[in-house]
Amino acid sequence: MTSELDRLAGELTDVIDSVAEAFGTAADQTVNGELDCDPTQPGNLLCWQYGVRLEQAGEPERRLAEVVLPTLEQRGWQAYDRSTPRELIARFSRDGADLTVHVARASHAVAIIGSTRPVPAAAAG
Repeated sequence: MTSELDRLAGELTDVIDSVAEAFGTAADQTVNGELDCDPTQPGNLLCWQYGVRLEQAGEPERRLAEVVLPTLEQRGWQAYDRSTPRELIARFSRDGADLTVHVARASHAVAIIGSTRPVPAAAAG
């Protein structure tokens, strides 16, 4: 039987992989695993974190604005601009889950990382 955390992890992985495809191919996985999401009560709430990095992203600024942003908004994700002088940062939230797309202004490398909404440890397994 698939747990709630497994289901959420699968959804998050699919979303991040589809966002990575908008920038190009050859995404390298950077993180993929369960996290303890409540430091005040360890083992109580769990979530899943997943991330990828693309070193040679094609036209990342344009793709972020013209492809990723409208696609995720159509899928119910709310976008927030968290950009800095060093990188473009778009943060997306939906149903307690988060994902962030980082585009380095100098190298144009792209990193995408997200986490599912926390679920009680008993429902996770």
